[in-house]
Amino acid sequence: MGGIARNAVRRLVPRKRRLRSHLPLLAPGTRPMTPSRLLLCSTALLTLSVFAAVAPAADLEYFSPAGSKAPYAAAVRAGDTVYVSGQLGVDAEGKLPDAFDVQARNTMANVAKALQRAGRSMDDVARCTVMITDMANWSTFNAIYTAAFKPERLPARSAMAVSALPMKALLEVDCTAYAGSR
Repeated sequence: MGGIARNAVRRLVPRKRRLRSHLPLLAPGTRPMTPSRLLLCSTALLTLSVFAAVAPAADLEYFSPAGSKAPYAAAVRAGDTVYVSGQLGVDAEGKLPDAFDVQARNTMANVAKALQRAGRSMDDVARCTVMITDMANWSTFNAIYTAAFKPERLPARSAMAVSALPMKALLEVDCTAYAGSR
C-alpha cells in the first residue's frame, strides 16, 4: 500500500479496527477486505455516483434565437433544469436603451423569451441572480421585477452591485427554472 493510501487509512480506520475485518459477515471462502481495498472500493463507488448524477450530453438541449451570433446559448436544459444565460435590456433590434426602467422591462421580457424557447414560463423560475450597476435604481428594478412574476411565485434571488456589464448595460439577470412535469 502506498504512503498516501496508508496515511488515509490510518486517519479513517482506528488501529484496533485495521487488523480486523470491516465486514461482519463474509461469504464462505472469502477473505476480509483490507483497509486499502476498502478505500479503493469506496473511492470507485463515489466516483461512479458522481458521474451518474451528471446529465449525459444527450440530455442537454440548447436554445438561442435564430441567427444569434452570441458566444453562448440563451438557455440550456439539463434534465429537469433550465439555465437562462444573463439577459440584458436590449430591444428587438439589439439596441440598448439609455433609460434604466426601459432596460429593466426589456431584461425581464428577454428572460421570458429565453424561457419560452425552452418551453417554460416565468412561473417555472426557481432562482434569479441580478447584477445592477447603480443601487440607486434598486427600487425601480424591484417594481418591474415583481410585476414579471405572479405574487405567489416570486423566485429565490441573489443580487449584487457590479462596476460594469457588457455593452455598458445597467442591469443583467440570469435565472434557473424547473423543467420537470408540472
